[in-house]
Amino acid sequence: MAWVTKSTDEQYTPEPPPHEYTKKEKAANWWHYHKMIVAVVAIIIVLIAWIAHDMLSQVDPDLQVAYVGPASMPTDTVEALQEALTPYCTDRNGDGEVIVQVKQFNVSYDSENDNTDPYMQMAGLTQLSAELADGSDLYIYLLADPSGFQEQTMALRYLDGTLPPDGEAGDWQKMVYRWTDCPVLTGLDLGTCSTYVDDAGNELPNQELMTPVYVAFRGNWNEEIPEAYTADEAIWNTLTAGAVSTVAEE
Repeated sequence: MAWVTKSTDEQYTPEPPPHEYTKKEKAANWWHYHKMIVAVVAIIIVLIAWIAHDMLSQVDPDLQVAYVGPASMPTDTVEALQEALTPYCTDRNGDGEVIVQVKQFNVSYDSENDNTDPYMQMAGLTQLSAELADGSDLYIYLLADPSGFQEQTMALRYLDGTLPPDGEAGDWQKMVYRWTDCPVLTGLDLGTCSTYVDDAGNELPNQELMTPVYVAFRGNWNEEIPEAYTADEAIWNTLTAGAVSTVAEE
């Protein structure tokens, strides 16, 4: 039998006690393993806060008016229009205030316009298509190019309230007024636009910016007449009272 003997010269060193981490070291260690999770959670919280703010800050307009043109109208002009049209509307949704919203759609119907931004054009056409679908409450239109608009959308009715045959564009000249044909519209106090000034530094009147614009009303081809259609038609009749079309004189 073999015997194992222990040397009397062998020295034994006791194991050191476990390292006690400081609070700073613990925090650094935790952050090392969880920083990605914290970052993802932070992004989610920011997104939720942004969505909630966007939803809470959205207004519920009582009247919507569309402007369709190759470029957006200046902010001053849009705000002046909304304010000037407010007295012609009522509190339809019962929220205690009257809000008019001018919605802009950047769409050019000039195929030879080299300055058209294709991405803006696509976005504008997509948004406009949604507003022209059944269920939309957008009936009053301000148009930069009524001919191109009607040819592409076939959405307008005639000035006497009748409709062109379904699937036909009809005569667009009998569907629109010039802005300048309408005494009520030209009589609106729209103030001036800070975006454009003359050589003397004077701001351009917003009414001058509206001179090339045409006004039109979207038709309804459904058997049922939407409530918004009737309400917007009453406002349309008021805004175009006394108008005499000069479009055919072009």
